[in-house]
Amino acid sequence: MRYFVTGTDTGVGKTLVSCALLHAFAAQGLRVAGMKPVSAGCDDDDHNEDAKQLRSACNVLASFGQINPYNFYHPIAPHIAARNVGVRIDFARILTSFRELTAQAEVVMVEGIGGFKVPLNEKQDSADLAQQLDLPVILVVGMRLGCLNHALLTADAIAGYGLRLAGWVANVLNADMPALRDNIAALEQRLHAPLLGVVEYQASPDARMAAAQLNIGLLKNNEPDNA
Repeated sequence: MRYFVTGTDTGVGKTLVSCALLHAFAAQGLRVAGMKPVSAGCDDDDHNEDAKQLRSACNVLASFGQINPYNFYHPIAPHIAARNVGVRIDFARILTSFRELTAQAEVVMVEGIGGFKVPLNEKQDSADLAQQLDLPVILVVGMRLGCLNHALLTADAIAGYGLRLAGWVANVLNADMPALRDNIAALEQRLHAPLLGVVEYQASPDARMAAAQLNIGLLKNNEPDNA
């Protein structure tokens, strides 16, 4: 079971949900690995925080190079960060790391960067990467003003690339969001994929707590062979 995790925007909780999904599958006794093909923004140890969280959620031995093949220091658009240091993001390198992880793990969550169509080089973006990986997509919807438009446009883009929306997660970013349940209901009606869970607002996000709010059985039930 391998999935590409995208979001309605940057900062909507893709890493939290990716790690939560890994914890949920690991609790079923499966070997799991997370991947952040491209990141921008490093800590003092020269590693990206998202990649560190994904590595912590793995239960197989995976290197940072496998989990995060392209890591840039400055937290800016990745194609700009790459250009500034004379690097071109090459999908072949990412696909190699992905194959290495899939050889070790039964479940791999590949977390995108930013939203679905963030540029990665002069011609390709993260949607092209998801297409080359040929993975079903899990959409993380950051529940805030504007999320309906962003979620529906993203779902249309996923379909436009010939990819399957396997499920979506409502991640509550604001404890006081007006009409939260009405917004979730509107998306349930319009997104043609199961709602995997509502991750309630957490002042200090915890992936293990979030895992308890997800129903990964819906992913298995939504696989094409089970349709």
